[in-house]
Amino acid sequence: MVDKSEKFNWLVRVGYFSRAVLYSVLGLVALTSAQKIAEGTNGIFRAIQDFPLGTVILWIMVVGLTAYALFRFCSPLFDIENNGSDAKGWGKRIGHAGSGIGHLALAYSAYKFATSDTGGSSGDGAQEAASGVLSLPLGGVVLGLLGIALFIAAFEQAKKGITGSFMHRISGQAPNGTRMLGGAGFIARGVVYLVIGWSLFKAGFMSGGTEQIKTLGDAVASLAGEGFIFTLTAIGLLMFGLFSLVLARYRIIPELDSNAGIPKFRV
Repeated sequence: MVDKSEKFNWLVRVGYFSRAVLYSVLGLVALTSAQKIAEGTNGIFRAIQDFPLGTVILWIMVVGLTAYALFRFCSPLFDIENNGSDAKGWGKRIGHAGSGIGHLALAYSAYKFATSDTGGSSGDGAQEAASGVLSLPLGGVVLGLLGIALFIAAFEQAKKGITGSFMHRISGQAPNGTRMLGGAGFIARGVVYLVIGWSLFKAGFMSGGTEQIKTLGDAVASLAGEGFIFTLTAIGLLMFGLFSLVLARYRIIPELDSNAGIPKFRV
């Protein structure tokens, strides 16, 4: 049994706030700066670094994104969202694990920029990590399975956006428009997860090379030549940032106890 603590509760909310900053900046950079979005994930964190108190914001994001990743890992470990242990439930839980891994990588990128006085670079972080994984026995299988986990996460994101099922985990006091923001945001994030998942799948199972593995910003940058798909995805990610800001205040965080029963989400 894992007891819920108020400290962890607040850390998760800081995580949602950090996610709000990340996706809002990503959407804005994609829509307004072709040069920065071409830099991929580097461009996002460099834009944040250039804000007033940018380093402070980056450190908040390091803590918040790490906390959010740990929260997501609680799903496969303790099933705190009560998804169950059948095939469908494990599909959702594995998707949450993929999200946790992705946000840990983003927290590390934020850390590298926060600790640099010269505009640090997260440039090859994902590729370096992937190269390390590939050097291990069955490393290619691990990368490929991570890609599949991202495929599952992409499907779940799109499904949430279309069905609006995420509203059951948000307080009824949330502002009007939350459903619209979340719907567009989840679909856009599903597109990005699909791109990242495909890059991992190719690197792991198709000998595609780790240099093509994409992080969040890189995935968006790779869509830059896709016309309206790129524009709609960028707008959707900006809306997801605003939606995450709503979640920082109104998300119902379940008890960290697999025996606590189904959380009292809004019906």
